[in-house]
Amino acid sequence: QVQLQESGPGLVKPSQTLSLTCTVSGGSITTDYYYWSWIRQPPGKRLEWMGAIDYSGKTSYSPSVESRTSISRDTSKNQFTLQLSSVTPEDTAVYYCARGGPFVAVPTSTHQYDYWGQGTQVTVSS
Repeated sequence: QVQLQESGPGLVKPSQTLSLTCTVSGGSITTDYYYWSWIRQPPGKRLEWMGAIDYSGKTSYSPSVESRTSISRDTSKNQFTLQLSSVTPEDTAVYYCARGGPFVAVPTSTHQYDYWGQGTQVTVSS
């Protein structure tokens, strides 16, 4: 059973960088054809796929956040990390990490993800 757990600060000031880590257990983030993503849900809005890092370390991002987003990984710890820079109150959301696959192309629909973390609330406020 794959399990994912998000961790990071729940409050970030505007213009700062949001940083979250997802720790994965029960499966390796280097297993072929699996994708590890960050997905968020602002209050009252739909789930939004932000980006993914695949089994080889290749990253893909949503155009809506690409200029401010970086996803990286630490294979020794079986973790992957989200960094979102220059945050504003519009970045306030519940942030989820999730696994999709096996696919030959990066899944960008939230319906394609089978294992999810419980989610972590991040509020951007001064």
